[in-house]
Amino acid sequence: MSKSSPKVSVVILCWNGRKFLEQFLPSVVKAKYDNLELVVGDNASTDDSVQFLKNNYPQVKLISLDKNYGFAGGYNEVLKQVTADYFVLLNQDVEVTENFIAPVIALMEGDKRIGAAQPKLKQFAQKNTFEYAGAAGGWMDKYGYPFCRGRVFDALEDDHGQYETPAEIFWASGACLFIRAELYNSFGGFDADFFAHMEEIDLCWRLRNGGYKIIYCPGAEVYHVGGGSLHKSNPHKTFLNFRNSLAALVKNDGANHFNRRLIFRFFLDQAASFWALSQGHTGDFMAIQKAHYQFFTHFGYWISKRKQLKTQWRNPQTNCIYNGSIALQHFVKHKTRFEKITP
Repeated sequence: MSKSSPKVSVVILCWNGRKFLEQFLPSVVKAKYDNLELVVGDNASTDDSVQFLKNNYPQVKLISLDKNYGFAGGYNEVLKQVTADYFVLLNQDVEVTENFIAPVIALMEGDKRIGAAQPKLKQFAQKNTFEYAGAAGGWMDKYGYPFCRGRVFDALEDDHGQYETPAEIFWASGACLFIRAELYNSFGGFDADFFAHMEEIDLCWRLRNGGYKIIYCPGAEVYHVGGGSLHKSNPHKTFLNFRNSLAALVKNDGANHFNRRLIFRFFLDQAASFWALSQGHTGDFMAIQKAHYQFFTHFGYWISKRKQLKTQWRNPQTNCIYNGSIALQHFVKHKTRFEKITP
């Protein structure tokens, strides 16, 4: 690339991530791109992450926060101190390939309506298998349940070349999210009320409602451990996922009768909670009930956010939404592959 390449800042938000920084930061440092800045924002870690960075990576810009703002709020605070054309928000537990930046930036530079993008996301432990957090790009069903090209609930596909064409998607994974810095700032960044989980879906939804596209780039590839900060079996993660998913639906769904969708979604969630209870996962059952309680007791707050956002809607994008229930397709009809649900 020429020296006029847009400036890219790869920003890793760290929280007690010394072991991940030691393992994966070397791959990021080796990444090739002409106009590149590497930033680590520390979310008030209590381990020796900060000292490790100072001792071993003085070339990496370090931004230390005064407290743990969560994933969403933490990125918002760190990015106030970063100036670039593009942000790449990279999880601390991701190994990157040497040339993972240029193909995505080339796609985005070729179409100014692309607001955000993601590379191909695969498992660190099984590098031929797509990874839960984003796989080959996120979709959504009409009731606000997210799934991926290459991942339906916990069913993960092996990569055998089925997703080798750039494609428009509904949401790009926060594990490795490319986004125009101007849009991140003008759309308000992540919703700090989410704290963690689903914040990238909410932001991508807002971008789509603003008339922008989200793109998957197969020419770039990264490998994600997953659960680096909070394991997926943790009930608090279940709570955040269910509460934040409902909040994103209320904030952003442009359907004329979104309340009907919300009612149906309530019963789907309750079915999920009682299924978890039947499997002995009492913590997940209680987490879903807690998510519903907190969401509905603050329903007016989320509606007020919806009203504010509707004033910014410009030509909302309506593709990449499955017009049905992904839960029914998967758990009742036993469909495990993206192509079997959205041919």
